[in-house]
Amino acid sequence: MLIRFSALGDILMTVPVVDALARQYPDVRITMVSRPYVGSIFGRLPENVHFNGINPREYGGITGLTKLFCELYKLRPDAVCDLHDVLRTKFLRYAFRIKGTEVHSIHKDRKARKQFLAQDAKSQQETSFERYAKALEKTGFPIDTSMMRHPLATYNREKKGVGIAPFATYEGKIYPLERMESVVKSLSGRGLEVFLFGAGEKERAVTESWEKKYSRVKSMVGILPDLASEADLIDSLEVMVTMDSGNMHLASLTSTPVVSIWGATHPMAGFLGWGQKTENAIQIEGMEC
Repeated sequence: MLIRFSALGDILMTVPVVDALARQYPDVRITMVSRPYVGSIFGRLPENVHFNGINPREYGGITGLTKLFCELYKLRPDAVCDLHDVLRTKFLRYAFRIKGTEVHSIHKDRKARKQFLAQDAKSQQETSFERYAKALEKTGFPIDTSMMRHPLATYNREKKGVGIAPFATYEGKIYPLERMESVVKSLSGRGLEVFLFGAGEKERAVTESWEKKYSRVKSMVGILPDLASEADLIDSLEVMVTMDSGNMHLASLTSTPVVSIWGATHPMAGFLGWGQKTENAIQIEGMEC
């Protein structure tokens, strides 16, 4: 059993690792426990991957966590691998350990992260993909990294259009929207199809306003039924422009090149999307975001 509840980008970074694990060990049943809205993504992985959607908000406090543990324990996992390492999952680890279940967890190395932040000259840090793989190796399933791929890529379709995901959870990651609008205007003026991605009513209002102002621009916010459908559309595009966001990691699961804009975060901190090229990660000193 693998556990990772949030955030979206971190959950999506488990996908190439879980995909490789499933294909390398086809006789092993893998249960992924995560938030329900990512279920459509894990549904695209090999048949030995099973998804269990859990909304942590429904299991508040010690009573709720105990209830959650009891539900997960009914699945009788041979081993539990905590890919999150927060208070909630530490409680679950402790409970499983008391019951005699083999338990392992990711090592986030927070000390190394603090040192990285203090560095003027940044050096490449261990990636989340590597940390996830190391955690799984502790359970007795080392992963052949050569088997890691873009698990949602099709490679057999004509690519057309540009995708733009101008939002992120934190303001410090967002390229100023008025400047991103000028990018949308420029691409539209060149006759390119532009698809806008986001989530929620505020982001929908912004993207629909751009859709009304510029030709060949289409807001996809609230239109697609699930994340897998969004990934399918991204896979059909020539290029995707994103922030350091969940959409960056969703696009990284496809064969579409990703140009990512980095503001308050850094691409060498270990969170660049799977298979992305560092030369396509844009970080300019003094950028407004």
